Amino acid sequence: MTPVFGVTGWKNSGKTTLVERLVSTFVGRGLRVSTVKHAHHEFDIDKQGTDSFRHRSAGATEVALVSGYRWAMMHELRDAPEPQMEDIMARLSPCDLVIIEGYKSQSHPKIEVRRETARKAEPLAPNDPNIVAIAADHPIDDAPIPVFDLDDVTAIADFIAGYLHLTATDR
Repeated sequence: MTPVFGVTGWKNSGKTTLVERLVSTFVGRGLRVSTVKHAHHEFDIDKQGTDSFRHRSAGATEVALVSGYRWAMMHELRDAPEPQMEDIMARLSPCDLVIIEGYKSQSHPKIEVRRETARKAEPLAPNDPNIVAIAADHPIDDAPIPVFDLDDVTAIADFIAGYLHLTATDR
């Protein structure tokens, strides 16, 4: 089973920036990394007028967009329920680590990102036993779990690697 580690926190806490920096760090260490980002709002990766948009608008449930550089699969739910995180992970290609952004209520290990300027300041860790560390841009007093400076990505990556028993590969 592929190791999974989450990055969670309130809106504007710095989750995406931390995920981006962690991916770069782990890839630099020789690991193959995939990510899953949960959005609480409607999103679209396609633009009106493109051929693939027209295919979806015509009613296609799935549209694969393929080039010599990348491919993407878009799946329209068409009133079906949102898939579970496990269902999405089952569709990922083999990798060494999956970093999950969001999915606050899921039971994988997570680091909580806290920023003083975030939309909310209520700590998540006291109510979530799956949060195993905190990364913050301000001091956190008396935390029962490890606390990292939000900008110390090397220390955060080392913690995650140790927690998940990850080792670099020879790819």
